[in-house]
Amino acid sequence: MQTDPKPGTLYVVGTPIGNLEDITFRAVRILQTVDIIAAEDTRHTGKLLQHFQVKTPQVSYHEHNRTSRIPELLEHLVNNKAIALVSDAGMPGISDPGYELVKACIEAGIPVVPIPGASAAITALSAAGLPTDRFVFEGFLPAKTQQRQEHLESLQTESRTLIFYESPHRLRDTLRDLAEVWGSDRQIVLGRELTKLYEEFWRGTIADAIAHYNQREPQGEYTLVVAGIPASQPQLTQEELKAELRQLISQGISRSQASRQLAKFTSLPRRQLYQLALSLVLNPES
Repeated sequence: MQTDPKPGTLYVVGTPIGNLEDITFRAVRILQTVDIIAAEDTRHTGKLLQHFQVKTPQVSYHEHNRTSRIPELLEHLVNNKAIALVSDAGMPGISDPGYELVKACIEAGIPVVPIPGASAAITALSAAGLPTDRFVFEGFLPAKTQQRQEHLESLQTESRTLIFYESPHRLRDTLRDLAEVWGSDRQIVLGRELTKLYEEFWRGTIADAIAHYNQREPQGEYTLVVAGIPASQPQLTQEELKAELRQLISQGISRSQASRQLAKFTSLPRRQLYQLALSLVLNPES
C-alpha cells in the first residue's frame, strides 16, 4: 500500500461533481493528512471538508490570485509541506487554473501525484450513447458569438465525438450556433446536473434540442456531447471547397444551387457554403 502523503509533494485530488458518495477513500485520507489544501473556493470546499470531518487548513488558489499564490505554494512544497490541490468539483486542472500550479511544480522538480476522481466530461460521455473510442474535450466555448462561431468552424470537420461544458444562460445561444455552423441534424446529448438529485440526459438532434429548450428554461450546469462527422464523409479544405463550388457554378447553376449540392455531399451547412460561394471571384462568363 502506498504510504502517502509524502513531504514536498503536490496531490491533485479529484472531488465529487455532485454526489458526495463519489469521493474515494484515498481522496479523503489525503485531504485529512496533507499540511495544506489549495482550494478554488474555500467556502465551497469547506462544506465538503466538514461533511468528511477534515480539519486540514485551506488556502485559496483560483484564477484571480494564481500569479501571487503559486510562489507561496512552491515555497511550502520546497519546505517539505504536502499540499492537496482541489477544484470546486471534479479533477483539478480541467477548465480551471490548476494546470499552471502543476506545471510550475514540474518545472521546479516537485513531485505531482494524481488522486483520480469524478469528471463531468467522462461521466457524460460514458452514458451518452455516442462513440467513445475517440473523443475530444473542448471545455467552455467562447462567450462572444463571433468568437464562438469561429471556434466551431475550426471543429466542423472533426470526426471524433466532441465534449463541451456550458452554463444555462448561454445554452440556447450555443445550440443556435451549433446549428448554424455544423447543421441542425447532428446528434447531441445534453447531460444536466450530473450525479445530483435532478440529473437528466436529453438526446436528439441539435434541431430537436433547440426546440426543446425554446419550450423549457435551461437550468443547472450542462455537459454537451456532440457526434463528430462520420469518418467516411469527405473532409475538404477551404481551397478544395472553393474549387468544388467553382466547378459546379461553371456548369451553369447558381451559387445558391451549387452551395445546396455541395452541402449534401459534405454535410457542411448550406449557409456557410453559400457565404464561401459569394466570396468567389468568377470569370465574366461564369
